[in-house]
Amino acid sequence: MSAALEPGWLSVLNEEFEKPYMKDLKAFLLHEKEAGQVTFPKNADIFNAFNHTPFDKVKVVILGQDPYHGEGQAHGLSFSVKKGITPPPSLKNIYKELETDIEGFNTPLHGELTQWADSGVLLLNATLTVRAHQAGSHQGKGWEAFTDQAISQLSAQKDGLVFILWGKFAQNKAVLIDEKKHTVIKSTHPSPFSAYTGFFGSKPFSKANAVLQAQGKEPVNWQIS
Repeated sequence: MSAALEPGWLSVLNEEFEKPYMKDLKAFLLHEKEAGQVTFPKNADIFNAFNHTPFDKVKVVILGQDPYHGEGQAHGLSFSVKKGITPPPSLKNIYKELETDIEGFNTPLHGELTQWADSGVLLLNATLTVRAHQAGSHQGKGWEAFTDQAISQLSAQKDGLVFILWGKFAQNKAVLIDEKKHTVIKSTHPSPFSAYTGFFGSKPFSKANAVLQAQGKEPVNWQIS
């Protein structure tokens, strides 16, 4: 598993691969495969968030909980689906907020957010795999310890990052972030169940760019082509 990780991330997370929880996680994933369970995303995409956004390039972190569990949806980036897959409801609401938050933003005809990842937006799910059609089925198996360590390393080793935390689950991760060094932007989740109770109008994207510009950093181009 470690061989699939971007070198910068590997340098800060390499020790995790030798810990007991990771060995248990590997055994669990192997058992799923041997039992004929279909899991998402495909193995080559599990670490996409890290590989598209190298440790040294991270500017913004958007934290999700679980990969999408529908056929063909998950590809290793939180909230993102590949071109050709209908954008899920939460992503549609993210686009709605972008239309009002970022002047001139035009909603794309697809839901692939790889451009964000390649420009320094870490699209990280707390759990990196899921069983097909069973939301949350790989929670509590070890991934959370790994991704918590990733967040902790970002907080400890970098300065001036922007963490966007939507919903209670993501906001519970704020304890891992040194808010004296970094900016944390919180709101309700973009899910249809909560978007109208605090997500719409929260302007996370322009707020993140304002923080980056104040530090002399390049703002994120949120427009997706």
